[in-house]
Amino acid sequence: MQENVLTGKVALITGGARRVGAEIARTLHTHGMQLVIHYRSSKDDAHALQIELEKRRPKSVALVKGDLLKVAQLPDIIEEAAAAFGRLDALVNNASSFYPTPVGAATEEQWDDLIGTNLKAPFFLAQAAASHLKKTRGCIVNITDIHAERPIKHYPIYSAAKAGLVMLTKSLARELAPEVRVNAIAPGTILWPEGEAEVSAAQRQEMLARIPLRRSGSPDDIARTALFLIRDAEYINGQVIAVCGGRTVVA
Repeated sequence: MQENVLTGKVALITGGARRVGAEIARTLHTHGMQLVIHYRSSKDDAHALQIELEKRRPKSVALVKGDLLKVAQLPDIIEEAAAAFGRLDALVNNASSFYPTPVGAATEEQWDDLIGTNLKAPFFLAQAAASHLKKTRGCIVNITDIHAERPIKHYPIYSAAKAGLVMLTKSLARELAPEVRVNAIAPGTILWPEGEAEVSAAQRQEMLARIPLRRSGSPDDIARTALFLIRDAEYINGQVIAVCGGRTVVA
């Protein structure tokens, strides 16, 4: 397809201010899209990214703040995003909570947070965005995880939430067709986790040894896959693309 096919089209990226979300934003922006970058607490990162991108193309990035756990506010996020540039062509459900919840220590609050950010919010955002996306024959890209099928020890709630997001992807692909395509990306080892989920150097080496390519991926690998699904994959619907260096084919 031509490089400028996305010019003037609009993408909303949740959690788009940092890490993988920010790289998706940079890639889509480079290929002509107008962006609405959602953030919750990463205000400084969001503004810095907006300034960075608008140096290349003025007035091409809008910001929207919101707590995805407050479901009643999700339609407002969608309406603000659609109003920013007068349309909405793609919703990228990237925002995610990630931390261990070992059985015996997990709390209901952790359940609500992990299920809320990884599964509940993507559904209600998609529901609110559906009418806008149908007008533009747009698409949804959900960021899942290879651990939706291969649960991580001590992460049962997160793994279950991502498994639910995989099924939600397939269900929405049926519900919203033929006007809207819905697909997902399942990253493997892309960026090392932060905070309480941080892993040691020894753990990192052990994880890399299980990957056939023997290396981690990069945010750009995810961003280019998102670009493909939004720009080029006109006959792909209800699918999950694993970007994992082959990890999913190893026992």
